[in-house]
Amino acid sequence: MSLTIDKIALILGMALMLTGLWGGFTQKNLLKIILSFSIFDTGLNILIVALGYLPGRTAPIIEGEVVTQENLALVAIDPVPQALVLTAIVIGFGITALMLVFALKMNQDKKTLDINQFNDLKW
Repeated sequence: MSLTIDKIALILGMALMLTGLWGGFTQKNLLKIILSFSIFDTGLNILIVALGYLPGRTAPIIEGEVVTQENLALVAIDPVPQALVLTAIVIGFGITALMLVFALKMNQDKKTLDINQFNDLKW
């Protein structure tokens, strides 16, 4: 079994997602949890791009020649997964920034980043 670039990307995406999940569930430091979320998000983006990849196809850009709709469907890949990943990157950056601001505020209030110390809303 030969590993092609799409299979390597699938494996890498799944490995990053599993690493992010493991870190999110096992870490007690807020910054490590936020970093785990970012690792999971990156793995998910790689996985979506890898699933949208079709070997032997090209970008859906029409240059010079007239391409029929049927011919374009045979030679071009679908650009929607790539557009979704670009949007997800921007949203992930915003969410990560918001989580870092919350962690900073919580650190200023409690002087710690250990989630076991934040028990104000526990019953």
